[in-house]
Amino acid sequence: MILGIQEFDFELFLKIHRDMSNGFFDWLFPLMRNRFFWAPLYLFIIIFCIREYKKRGLYQIGFLLLTFAMGDLIASRLIKPFIGRIRPCNDFQLSSYIIHRVHCGTGYSFPSAHATNHFAIAVFLILVFYSRWKPILPLGLAWAFIISFSQVYVGVHYPIDTIVGAALGTAIGMFTGTLYHKLQPYI
Repeated sequence: MILGIQEFDFELFLKIHRDMSNGFFDWLFPLMRNRFFWAPLYLFIIIFCIREYKKRGLYQIGFLLLTFAMGDLIASRLIKPFIGRIRPCNDFQLSSYIIHRVHCGTGYSFPSAHATNHFAIAVFLILVFYSRWKPILPLGLAWAFIISFSQVYVGVHYPIDTIVGAALGTAIGMFTGTLYHKLQPYI
């Protein structure tokens, strides 16, 4: 069964990484996974929370930072070293298949910290703001999905890495979002 999953993961990786290859995606997806590209969005979220919610906005930002820290700690510091899965772009058996679109990095692959962190943030923001702004649900999930998909397209993660990262991030975002709502009366 494990071999079947790995084979499916490898084949899906090649379909996304190689078969979908085109000039537009080669431009778009490296940009989508770049943290500097999203810096204006992060700044907007901070300014929005403080401006609209004042003191409660500072708590929202604090919980957002907690959400990010939990995702990064669990994915990058706990799970990745324990599993030790090599990134596809560093796997010498895949070297003839890899299209180098971004720097590969030396860390491990499973789970994707990008997917974990962005799904955690998206789900937290959805839980906090959905009652006031319904479009955050599809926008937040689409944002996290495109960043996760980009990881596979550029060749730094297998699809299973991003799927597990998305599930882990969703769980973390639900945890911190629920905790925020439970503590909100005391804030």
